[in-house]
Amino acid sequence: MAEVYYVGVDVGSAGVRAALVTRAGLVVSTAEETISIWEPQSDHYVQSSTEIWEKCCTVVKRVTQSVEKSRVRGIGFDATCSLVVLDQSFQPVPVCDKQRNVVMWMDHRAEEQAARITNTGHGVLSRVGGVMSPEMQPPKLLWLKENLRESCWNKAAHFFDLPDFLSWKATGSLTRSLCTLVCKWTYCPPDGWDAGFWTNIGLEELLENNFSKIGSATCSPGSPLGDGLTQDAAAELNLEPGTAVGASLIDAHAGGLGVIGADVKGFQLPCEDQPLTSRMAMICGTSTCHMAISKQPLFVPGVWGPCLSAMVPGMWLNEGGQSATGRLVSSLFPLTGENIFSYLNNHLSSMATSNSVDLLGSSLHVWPDFHGNRSPLADPTLKGMVIGLPLSQTLDDLALLYLATIQSLALGTLQILEAMKEAGHDIRTLFLCGGLSKNALFVQINANATGLPVVLPDQTEAVLIGAAVLGACASQDYSTVQVEWPTVCELRSQRSQGLRKNRLHYFWLNAALMIRNILMCFYTKVDMFSKSPHIYIYTQLLSKTGHGQMSQLYEHSREI
Repeated sequence: MAEVYYVGVDVGSAGVRAALVTRAGLVVSTAEETISIWEPQSDHYVQSSTEIWEKCCTVVKRVTQSVEKSRVRGIGFDATCSLVVLDQSFQPVPVCDKQRNVVMWMDHRAEEQAARITNTGHGVLSRVGGVMSPEMQPPKLLWLKENLRESCWNKAAHFFDLPDFLSWKATGSLTRSLCTLVCKWTYCPPDGWDAGFWTNIGLEELLENNFSKIGSATCSPGSPLGDGLTQDAAAELNLEPGTAVGASLIDAHAGGLGVIGADVKGFQLPCEDQPLTSRMAMICGTSTCHMAISKQPLFVPGVWGPCLSAMVPGMWLNEGGQSATGRLVSSLFPLTGENIFSYLNNHLSSMATSNSVDLLGSSLHVWPDFHGNRSPLADPTLKGMVIGLPLSQTLDDLALLYLATIQSLALGTLQILEAMKEAGHDIRTLFLCGGLSKNALFVQINANATGLPVVLPDQTEAVLIGAAVLGACASQDYSTVQVEWPTVCELRSQRSQGLRKNRLHYFWLNAALMIRNILMCFYTKVDMFSKSPHIYIYTQLLSKTGHGQMSQLYEHSREI
């Protein structure tokens, strides 16, 4: 029988990727294109839906160019949970200027609106950890109404989550995925929208015409949309009209779908022969999302959810997260060179000699919430801190700050894990995917910090596979998104006691945070933290390394 294929499209924060996947779940080819991010002012991050769609078409055409169109059975999209604004004619409505009509997920302009929504104490907040995040859509919508009423709000006729925008663009169907609406918009099946909530927060206009501006019809991820690809979309993607399109997923949820059901028989893991509820998927990219599922709804303070069928059909999802992980590492260490972090990993190993690498960071501490804390503190106003910086300016100092940053992220995962366990989750194994999971030190430190084995997927593009699953399900070749495709091959399960002893990092930093808050109460007229920690660390790094040291790093990077 001739091979058939499915296409998965993943729109991340800074790029669009596509993969051609076989019926056995093997990735045949991939393609990638960067997309623009504009920052018109601090904490405002915007994009263009026109550019994003054009890049989607480019990568799909590249991965399918060597196969017959008729063999592509389905296509699925995942994307960041960014907000897309269109007018009555489905044309972009700018959220700042020009054609930049996408408010990115990491845009924190709506912190004040999010705090006001939290203060309402409305019942829907119980499904977002009790605190409304500025990364969700209600506060973003409220900000647009209050700040861009004439230029945006009054012209807007359609508000999409980016994954739903892509599926609409492909099919013309306005049906929204339950993944996006439940996780980021407060929709709750089977009851649907809570009219009282939207009226309470001042967005009563959205009730008009059965909530048509934000979604009147919904379906489960992977459900076939419309009649498949429209004539126009098929021409742009270079695929056949009518090719099945599955209802979309948020990118992290696609990654979770791609790894959490992996076959781990023979690895003697604590999750073997246990239900999927014993696993947590970590999707580690620009940010990190911690996805745990349960048979019954579990309410975790500071953690989003529970959300029914948002990732796995019939299961409740809790989503913890860290707003800046890969972005934090790249921002603190703006170093070029293909293997720079491999070089730093190797340098740390040489520094450790007979001791554990973990213990090298015992006197240097990082509080990693440079873009606020998503979970479990749920405080978007928090900033990052580094404690223990010396005056010396050596390569060792750079490597130790890098180590302390990785450790702080792992300890943040431990904090989220403990909150989930306290609420009733029984998590025994971590399943990682995403860009940071390709960093061996990051993977090992997470195993050390949590004391749990870490599983990496055989097919490293788990997010793309999750997106392709949506197309496979929509094609009717599979009846559910729980497709049994092979995924596992690598295991990180060593547990060094060094970092677990260093959980004092968090006790120490919590004390520092308390002191900071107390000082801010007494010195309300003095901004004691006016100098951004991001800028401070960046300048410290430049002075620490010096031109000669940086050149040495680049040289080593080329040689490896």
